Amino acid sequence: MRITLLPDLPDVQRLEAARLYWDAFGGKLAPVLGPEAKALAYLSRVMRRDHCICALDAEERLIGLAGFKSMDGSFAGGTLREMARTYGWFGSRWRAAVLWLLSREVDNHRFLVDGICVARNQRGKGVGTALLQALYAEALVRGYGMIRLDVIDTNWRARALYERLGFVALRTERIGPLRYVFGFAASTTMVRPLPRS
Repeated sequence: MRITLLPDLPDVQRLEAARLYWDAFGGKLAPVLGPEAKALAYLSRVMRRDHCICALDAEERLIGLAGFKSMDGSFAGGTLREMARTYGWFGSRWRAAVLWLLSREVDNHRFLVDGICVARNQRGKGVGTALLQALYAEALVRGYGMIRLDVIDTNWRARALYERLGFVALRTERIGPLRYVFGFAASTTMVRPLPRS
């Protein structure tokens, strides 16, 4: 299968990217960003084209994407003002507070992955591996020697893939009462050194 990787999110793919992201992460984000129609509107507006890599098939359909964080922001973070456009001022304040508790870290020493998603009908075909390899290259260009991601305890398939690709668990953190909101109890930080050419 031919996969084309783009270091960008084309405008024509924004809604499809939001759907792909929601399909992968909506299970844990629905209590905060739902209902789905609002979440898709919000995500398609805030996704940063300069903080992701997209995978397209031979017909130029979006089949996967990988976001990352930097000191300038994150792939699907958005601002409080952007969130208020979808959820109103009151709705945006509590949502932003809960999301901040879940993911407020930017790692200055390791390149930080902010979500990898692959279309359901394309899983197991090398799309995830291709996206990770593109993230390795992006990390090296930005001067990092190590890449980091976090995987939740209920996503054992992703963790198995990361372990096969050389990621090692660094630590596992329980999220306490937030488990009742997001539907998982712990997140494991995994890292992988990047080879210098």
